[in-house]
Amino acid sequence: MVKYLQDPLNRAIYASDASNYRIVPDRIAQPENLDQLRDTILEALSAGVPLTMRGRGTSCSGNSIGPGLVIDTSHQCNRILSLDPSARQITVEPGVVLADIQKAGAPFGLRFGPDPSTWTRATVGGSIGNNACGPHAQAWGRVADNVISMDVIDGFGREFRATSGEGALDVVPGLQRLVDENLALIRTECGSFHRQVSGYSLEHLLPENGRDLAKFLVGSEGTLVSVLRATLRLVPVPTAPVLVVLGYPDMIAAAADVPLINDFSPLAVEGMDSRLVYTLAHKPGVGELPELPEGNAWLLVEMGSATADLETTLARANDLAQAANTRATLVLPPSTQATKLWRIRADGAGLGGRTPLNPDGSGNDPAWPGWEDAAVPPQNLAAYLRDFTDLMREMNVDGMLYGHLGDGCLHVRLNLPLGAEAGQGRSREFLERAADLVGKHHGSLSGEHGDGRARSELLPRMYSPALIRLFKQVKALFDPRGLMNPGVLVDPDPLDANLRLAGARTIPALPGQGFTFPKDTDFTAAVHRCTGVGKCLAMNQVNGAWMCPSYLATGQERDATRGRARVLQEVTNGTLIRDFRDPNLLRALDLCLACKACSAACPTGIDMAAYKSESLYRAYRRRLRPRSHYLLGRLPGWLRLARRIPGGAGLANSVFGVAWIRHLVFRMFGLDPRRQMAHFHPESFRAWVRRRGGNAAEPENGSNGLVNGDMRQTPEAAGQVNAVASTVSADSQPTPKAKPWVAVWADSFSEGIAPDGAKAVVELLETAGYQVYIPPQACCGLTYVTTGQLDKARRNMRRLCQILGPLAVNGIPIVGVEPSCTATLRDDLERLLPDDPRAQAIAQATCTLAELLSNPDTAPNPDVWKLPDLRGVQVVAQPHCHHYSVLGWETDRKLLAATGAEVVELAGCCGMAGNFGMEHVEVSKRIAEHALLPALREHPNAIFLADGFSCRTQAEQMAGSQGVHLARLLLGPSSHVGA
Repeated sequence: MVKYLQDPLNRAIYASDASNYRIVPDRIAQPENLDQLRDTILEALSAGVPLTMRGRGTSCSGNSIGPGLVIDTSHQCNRILSLDPSARQITVEPGVVLADIQKAGAPFGLRFGPDPSTWTRATVGGSIGNNACGPHAQAWGRVADNVISMDVIDGFGREFRATSGEGALDVVPGLQRLVDENLALIRTECGSFHRQVSGYSLEHLLPENGRDLAKFLVGSEGTLVSVLRATLRLVPVPTAPVLVVLGYPDMIAAAADVPLINDFSPLAVEGMDSRLVYTLAHKPGVGELPELPEGNAWLLVEMGSATADLETTLARANDLAQAANTRATLVLPPSTQATKLWRIRADGAGLGGRTPLNPDGSGNDPAWPGWEDAAVPPQNLAAYLRDFTDLMREMNVDGMLYGHLGDGCLHVRLNLPLGAEAGQGRSREFLERAADLVGKHHGSLSGEHGDGRARSELLPRMYSPALIRLFKQVKALFDPRGLMNPGVLVDPDPLDANLRLAGARTIPALPGQGFTFPKDTDFTAAVHRCTGVGKCLAMNQVNGAWMCPSYLATGQERDATRGRARVLQEVTNGTLIRDFRDPNLLRALDLCLACKACSAACPTGIDMAAYKSESLYRAYRRRLRPRSHYLLGRLPGWLRLARRIPGGAGLANSVFGVAWIRHLVFRMFGLDPRRQMAHFHPESFRAWVRRRGGNAAEPENGSNGLVNGDMRQTPEAAGQVNAVASTVSADSQPTPKAKPWVAVWADSFSEGIAPDGAKAVVELLETAGYQVYIPPQACCGLTYVTTGQLDKARRNMRRLCQILGPLAVNGIPIVGVEPSCTATLRDDLERLLPDDPRAQAIAQATCTLAELLSNPDTAPNPDVWKLPDLRGVQVVAQPHCHHYSVLGWETDRKLLAATGAEVVELAGCCGMAGNFGMEHVEVSKRIAEHALLPALREHPNAIFLADGFSCRTQAEQMAGSQGVHLARLLLGPSSHVGA
């Protein structure tokens, strides 16, 4: 039985792809096998239902959305049917992801040649539909050049095998006769250069080209046939590819050198400009970028072959570097640096979703596809690029330039208005004039993404009326009723029809109430950051992947960042999803762990954690909330209550230690009774500080530890008052040669549940020569933020600003213990208190332990303290999600490497994420099985390093492993053995 989806949530998700368009389907089919796929197609055609095929929905031109029925092949029609290494052929179903083909061929030294930037999630069916290319199409060809045969169904319901040779066209009556009647027209206008993808590629049907029906159908964008299976050609993998990086003054100069570079028969020639590199360098979580040769634009040229050894390839690469019209050159053999450089270019598709970030802070505006892959013959590229950038300047349009320059294909997304004003002038005028420029330079409107809804209307500006008429005649031979992907190529919809943003209403921020979105104009703009490139759907194909843990566990797009963004976008038009209280929206957000990985890993800067918090706030404001929000969402309050009652912590532990009571309470509050309640520590962190004594300074009895508890002036107006003057005696004040002050901020978790990390931080910093100050207890409001209780979160944050603000404005570092709470100070604090200058000061002063120890301005005196020698110590390190995404774990990685420890660094969420793991145990466990639990099983004797309380809790409850904080590890073996 074919699975059909027609609920509002799934229709919302399938209404968009990676283009600018939104068309709501009536139903979505997810066939389980090829028999069901065949039956589904035939039933739709028999009923006269419009039909659109879809893989992972990464079409930039709107080719995987449509009215009527959308058939998703990616769920189960995704099998590799056969692989013949000796013949270098593979037969696959249409839902197979390109990355799976590469994995299958790798043991035999083979791969599929085309490699679009979305290769980790793009399917074969979609790649066939668009005639996908990628960087290596220059050497190994487009998809059309690598297809041997296909089993297809056309609009009549005829099933046939598309092949080549004598009689191959007979399966479509009238096709050969139509071609033979138009030989001159086809020879004149079709197939004039490698990247001419627009329209129907009729050149493949010419007798001199072997009457290749399979190649012709590639790039027909689902308007002629639906693919059941395809047999593809594989190519040998180069043995030792060498990367040549060439620097130029600008992209035009780089483009001018492309014909010379192509004479050296490279595998790929990619181009990017300095603004792309600058933008990536300032993206959270990226880390250090490899150094590039001098210049404002670069060509990345890959040299190699399956037969040449490294020495031979290096010699050819050096010859190329010498011949290039630049002296800014870099030749790299296979290395991590070369891989990182390629990754910069690969991320361009997502980075291009915003205009370039400028050093003055301007830029970073929404940029959209629609004119993102025009191509011209490489010898015309520099002239086209000059004219195109002139047009951009004339019409005040901006975008990030990059692309497959060796093939003459230029990628750019533009900040054209796509809302209500899109059809009124500037957007349409720009696109029409850009199309005329392509025609002037004998190019193609599309170089690999297909024309789709974005460019089909413009085809008459590229082709003659005679060829446009021929396209219509061809369409009639395959699909006379226009049921297959209607509105594309033939009888196209207007390019400004069905724009997603045109129906979106503005949802302004709630001043002083909800989140602010300083990088976006409003909530509507924030959720429309998602351009649909779908990187969140590919994390199972990528090493070091973090996003999106719930999707990795369930495989359902509603549980991926893109799926949730699409549902939120539907809230802005109020049709399928009515408002923030719509149960379909709450269902889509339910399994979001608020891990914030998307804020760093998604190229568009989506922050689903903030969107979820804002949505829950708007949904439940002044209304009854989910029961777990009252227990775990308000956990800091329960902790404070337990501390105020003599013996309260022990009493709580005793009550929750009784299984039937815990089960009853958990069920009452919507938690899974298989979980254990957090253990309230019998001695709070501050009680330990008072009992321990020593050098750590804590506020005296009756003091709030503040210079000015009501201080709201700017940092400049605060003066140079010593922030600890009111709580530390005069004879202990630091002098220029005294120990540097540092504040250790213990969050609610570190204060009352798991104080060992905070204790270790104090001990380590004192050992390292710091004067440690312990400010009064202040909660950051994290649990309130994640459950959307933003009014309560702000109240906590205002009190926190009173306590930490004086420290921050006086330049005293504030070291956080718990990563999620530290990240709240660095990120959410400013967005919930945008008008409080103390929030910005605290965000700037807050640091992790590793950052304090590694920053030259705050690092300890090496004569006083050095990193311990941990050679021979094996460490399994679980970075907290917020540590990775907001704070960055690069500093911790380098610090651990400097100790000599053997570190197994895990990538991905542990699966706990606060109340999420308490409510969704099965999904939580599946997430933990992605990285955490296998690593703990594989390394049973390793030290488990986890700064995050949630991470340690998950490991303890799921695997019986005890985790330690970084500070405890750095105190040395004797410390963490007894921890």
